[in-house]
Amino acid sequence: MKEIMAIIRMNKVAQTKKALVEAGFNGLTAMKAVGRGKMLTDLSELDKLDAAQEEVREKFMESILTGGRLVPKRLLLLTVPSDEVKKAVDTIISVNQEGNRGDGKIFVLPLADAIRIRTGEQGEEAV
Repeated sequence: MKEIMAIIRMNKVAQTKKALVEAGFNGLTAMKAVGRGKMLTDLSELDKLDAAQEEVREKFMESILTGGRLVPKRLLLLTVPSDEVKKAVDTIISVNQEGNRGDGKIFVLPLADAIRIRTGEQGEEAV
């Protein structure tokens, strides 16, 4: 079993849920999240900016030093059998990939066990 954590844009949640259900992944947990990616945090990249972009550089540096803006996202959690990870990940990517920064991230984690509280079932039976 694996747990898939997908951080996606807010406007893609409904489409992603629909695509996952159509692919056979009915169970998921969704949570509000805020954060930011790396963007242009490599300071060597800032040296490549020309003089006309100096104001942009200054604003960027101020943003980094004051913590920067956190962008609202959604965190989706799915528990899937190990042999279905690729199918679930491909489904999430197919809906969310636009080729832009901020399209999201997917993390796949090993899952030691799952237990259904109501019945006591364990492992994949509990999922």
